[in-house]
Order: sequence, then structure tokens, then C-alpha cells
Amino acid sequence: MMSKKEQRLRRARQTRIRIATQGVARLTVNRTNLHIYASVISDDGARVLATASTAEAEMRQQLGGAGKGANVAAAEVIGKRIAERARAAGVERVAFDRAGYAYHGRVKALADAARAAGLQF
Repeated sequence: MMSKKEQRLRRARQTRIRIATQGVARLTVNRTNLHIYASVISDDGARVLATASTAEAEMRQQLGGAGKGANVAAAEVIGKRIAERARAAGVERVAFDRAGYAYHGRVKALADAARAAGLQF
């Protein structure tokens, strides 16, 4: 029997295999109990083109201190920020890699905010 984490990682592997065939940059999300992280990775997987997270000092100040990076509002801010940074790096189109997480809550909020800020996926 697989643990919950092993099941999530198995789903993530399957998704990444499908994304690799698309030939576009990948917007990947990682969430923890305290923070949410987003990265745009090149289509060949060799380079990280843009990152944003609630663990950055500037974001922690903006969100109001420790423990405020694990909510939907923080995920929306990170979604906007990653979209801005990706567009500055010349990336307009990405594939969304939710890393095996359900498309719900913080993950959905980040994706919707990134779409609203101009990323296409």
C-alpha cells in the first residue's frame, strides 16, 4: 500500500510525462503547510526561468508575517507574481504542473491568478 505522498508523486510523474511531449515551458506548484512555491521551468527541463514563493522576505512582509503564506489570498498573489516574472523572461505559454495535488483551494487560486495576469495554459 502506498502512502499519501507516494500516491501524489506517482500522479505527478504521470503528468510530467504528458507535459514533456507538449514542448512548452512548465509552471509547477509546490505547497507546504506554511508556504506555496511556483516555478516556470524550460521545456527541456534544464533551466528554471522564473520563481515566486511566499517564503521570499519581501512576500512575507507584504503578507503580514509568519504563517500567512498558506492561504488562498497568498496563492493568488504568487500566481500574479509568477505570471509577471514569466512574461518578463519571455514565456507566454505554459503547461500547468500541479505536482499531483488536487486542482482545488490554493493550487486553483494560483492557477486562476496566473491566467488572469496573462499566462496561457
